[in-house]
Amino acid sequence: MKDFRIEKLASNLLNHSINLQKGEKILIEIIGTDAVPLGKELIKQSEIRGALPFFNIIYYEIMREMLKNATEGQMRIYAKHDLQRMKDMDAYIGIRASTNTADLNGISKEKMELYNKYYNLPVHFEERVKNKKWCILRYPNASMAQMSNMNTEEFEDFYFNVCTLDYGRMSKAMDALVDLMNKTKKVHIVGEGTDLTFSIEGILAKKYMGTFNIPDGEVATAPVKNSVNGYISYNTETRYNGVLFNNIKFEFENGKIVNATSNKPKELNEILDTDEGSRYIGEFAIGLNPYIEKPIGDTLFDEKIKGSFHFTPGDSLEESDNGNRSSIHWDIINIQTPEYGGGEIWFDNVLVRKNGIFVLDELKSLNPENLI
Repeated sequence: MKDFRIEKLASNLLNHSINLQKGEKILIEIIGTDAVPLGKELIKQSEIRGALPFFNIIYYEIMREMLKNATEGQMRIYAKHDLQRMKDMDAYIGIRASTNTADLNGISKEKMELYNKYYNLPVHFEERVKNKKWCILRYPNASMAQMSNMNTEEFEDFYFNVCTLDYGRMSKAMDALVDLMNKTKKVHIVGEGTDLTFSIEGILAKKYMGTFNIPDGEVATAPVKNSVNGYISYNTETRYNGVLFNNIKFEFENGKIVNATSNKPKELNEILDTDEGSRYIGEFAIGLNPYIEKPIGDTLFDEKIKGSFHFTPGDSLEESDNGNRSSIHWDIINIQTPEYGGGEIWFDNVLVRKNGIFVLDELKSLNPENLI
C-alpha cells in the first residue's frame, strides 16, 4: 500500500526546502537502504519537474572498514572525486537511514579527524553548505524508533507530524524573534548549573524553517567570539564521532572553553582540542518545533526541541559568522522546560523566555500551542 505521507514529504522537500527548478541537477544521497522509498519518490518527482536527479548510497558498516586504516592521501582522493560531483550539482538532499547509529564507534580519534578534515570539511562544509541548495533529514526506520523508545508505527506518526509541519506558518512567526535578536547586544542565560553571558551584537540572526534541515524550527546567531563568560551544564545526551556523551559542562573565559567535563572527559577534551577554533562557540540557537518535546538521541531532531537552545562549539555558520573556524560543529542541547529544570533567557536585561515559554507579547506566536 502506498504511503502518501512519503509523497507529501518529497513534494515539500523539492518545493519548499530546495525549490528545485527545471534543468537543475540534484544529488540524492542515502545512508543505508531503508530510505529507498523516499529516494525513489524524490527521483520521480524531480524528473516530473524537468530536473536531473543523481543518487549515491553510503553504507556506514563498509565505511567503517575503510576508516580503520585510512591515510591522509586516501581521504584526499576520496574527497577529490566526491567534491567534483558536488560541484557539478545545483542541489542536494541527504537522507540518513542507518540501521545502527553506532556503526562508526571505535574508529580512532586520528582516523575520524582525517575524515572530518580532508573529506567532510571540503565536500560538505565548504562546497555543499556554502554553494548549493541543500536539505538533510532522517528516515523513520526501526533503528530510529528503537533509539526513541517508540514502536515503529508510533515513531512514523511522530516523524511525519514533525517533518510535514506548516513551515510557512512557522517562518512568519519567527520574524519577530529574528528582528529582536538583531537588535540585541547582550544575552544572559540562567538555569540549573548554567549562568552564561555573551554578546550577539553585529552577528546576524537567521531563521531556519525547513530549507536546510527537516525537521526544522530554530532561530540562530552566534556569540561575538571572545565575549562568552560563565558556565553551562547541558542536560541532554549527545553523540560525536560515534561516542555518546552526557553531563557535559563547560566553563568559559573570554570566549574560550577553559574547562570541560562529562562522563567521558578524555574523549570530550580530545574533540575540543581538534583545532584552534574547537574551544570557541560557533552558534547560539533557540529551538521552536512544537512536536519535538524530548530528546530522541538524534541531533537533527533534538536541536529543534521546543523550549530548548543549543550552544555549539566549533565552526560558525556562514549566515551568522562570528569568524570562528573549525573542522567541528557540535550542536549540544539544553532544554529549559520545567520537566528539565527550567531556565531563563534574557536579552539586554529583558526576560524573553521563561521555562521554555516566550513571555513577550510579540513572541507568543512562537509558543507551541500557536504553531500546531
